[in-house]
Amino acid sequence: MNETILKRIATLLSVKSLVTLTLTGVFAWMAVANAISQDFMTIYAVIIAFYFGTQSQKVQDAVDKAADDGQL
Repeated sequence: MNETILKRIATLLSVKSLVTLTLTGVFAWMAVANAISQDFMTIYAVIIAFYFGTQSQKVQDAVDKAADDGQL
């Protein structure tokens, strides 16, 4: 179990995750300050879509591999 937790923490500390978390924090701060520009919204939407798109692809690849190996 400890190995799983350490692996998840290491994944969370990847550059992609740090950028996404930082950008989400900035978005939240700008929303509270009512200072969100259209340019920022566009950039934020692209980055979030990329992040969740790659995460979704990783899950799908794992499911496909398990199905090919006969584990499902």
